[in-house]
Amino acid sequence: MTLKACLYARYSTDKQSENSIDDQLRAARERVAREGWTITAIHADEGISGSTPVALRPGGKALLADALAKRFDVLVLEGLDRLSREISEAEGIVKRLEHRGLRIIGTADGYDTLARGRKVMRIARGLVNELYLDDLREKTHRGLAGQFDRGLSAGGRTYGYGSVEAPGGRRMAINEAEATTVRWIFERFADGYSTRTIAHELNARGTPSARGGTWAISALHGSSGKGLGMLNNELYIGRVVWNRRQWLKDPDTGRRRYIERPREEWQTRDAPELRIVTDELWQRVQTRARSGPARGTRTGKGAVPKTLFGGLLTCHACGGAIVAVNSQRYGCNNHRDRGNTVCSSSLTISRARLDKRLVDELRDELLDSAALAELQSSVQALLQQRSRDSSRENAGALARLNALEQEIGNLVNALATVGISPAIAARLKSAEAERAQLASVVQASALPDPKLVVDDVTARYRRMVSQLQEVLRDESDRTRTRQILTDMLGQVTIGRDLETGETFAELEDPAERLLVAAVGESLRLVAGAGFEPTTFGL
Repeated sequence: MTLKACLYARYSTDKQSENSIDDQLRAARERVAREGWTITAIHADEGISGSTPVALRPGGKALLADALAKRFDVLVLEGLDRLSREISEAEGIVKRLEHRGLRIIGTADGYDTLARGRKVMRIARGLVNELYLDDLREKTHRGLAGQFDRGLSAGGRTYGYGSVEAPGGRRMAINEAEATTVRWIFERFADGYSTRTIAHELNARGTPSARGGTWAISALHGSSGKGLGMLNNELYIGRVVWNRRQWLKDPDTGRRRYIERPREEWQTRDAPELRIVTDELWQRVQTRARSGPARGTRTGKGAVPKTLFGGLLTCHACGGAIVAVNSQRYGCNNHRDRGNTVCSSSLTISRARLDKRLVDELRDELLDSAALAELQSSVQALLQQRSRDSSRENAGALARLNALEQEIGNLVNALATVGISPAIAARLKSAEAERAQLASVVQASALPDPKLVVDDVTARYRRMVSQLQEVLRDESDRTRTRQILTDMLGQVTIGRDLETGETFAELEDPAERLLVAAVGESLRLVAGAGFEPTTFGL
């Protein structure tokens, strides 16, 4: 049986170039051709650091999906550092892939799942890769500090400025077109307009934000204590502040977030050539900001949601978050913060009515007397389908294993008869390696005892019911309640039928969502593209 190969390549944002992808794939194709395998998938990530989790990269995410669906037998890449430069993540990914019977080959670092001593090699190379990241981080920070000391740009994009060539690098310079908008924003706020009104006006005028998108309140107001937001940025009065924040990666989520450095580590310098706003206008804005936020001004992010579903619902019109717009109603956050230009849906709905309707929908499904029997029946049907699929997949592998056993026996007999032969010995080694690979695939695809699976799912279901009943009785831990309800309901879209005017909610069928929550996301791969959503009026 010809093995199916998947190729993966990645280059980061350091001194590599886009040609690196082609170079990596060329080496991988040459290895596949020598082995006589068939390429079934190719994935790549361009300009993405090795510290970014694989599941958060487009190519990496597709790679993991193919592995989960067993669409290939061998993963060929330049080296394990293409997966991750961090030991813990690289170890986790490699172990999961190899546990599923997949072979991993590194064309440059020599890694091979079938090689003895591969674990020691993996740890050693992982340590080198992680030390490389630490060293690169320190050198980058030291280089930026030097750029700042020389009056050059130390990175970052601030609205109102661009950069121009300068001896030794690039320096910041005023973008006059954007500077005009900056002064207009400061003047409007100083004259009493709220940041919400200003953001709506900017979007209605079609003025792009610093990142080319639309304007939001947070971009204007931010946090005065942390110097965040346009209206608090001292750069507009010619004072450059650097080294204020530090980016760290959350080891649990893999996402980067910034923390404030101690104020004594901040570095500042005067740059009068970068002033856009006069001292008089700056003081008017700061005086108004200190007097308290105007109506329609948000003072920052990070508040713990006090509603059951605020921020967990999706607007049907624009795909933005549905949040609590006041003490009694939910509405689209994009419409509220960015205006009608970004989202035309002015729909609002009673918080009490929506909360009750969604909770009742879930409670009815969970606590219905027939729900458990339906769940058990669905799990049994799922296992039967997986058993049939596994039998079909393994039929060819088992036939090939039998053929290999016979071939290996013949080769051993040939060696005993004619003595050592380089050709026979090489073929014997190749046949034994293929036999080990196929045996791993067959073993990994073996299904557990159906009764044990049904019993486990039943126990998980009962725990879910118990958790729901508990959190609905005790409203003191709203964060836990929101998490449990989100896990069970999944994504909920709120909208209005343009023909009937009826407000509706669209979500996955609660019974099917329950099955996914109890059995696991692998159910979707077996069930197909996905479940049909359920829609009901509000």
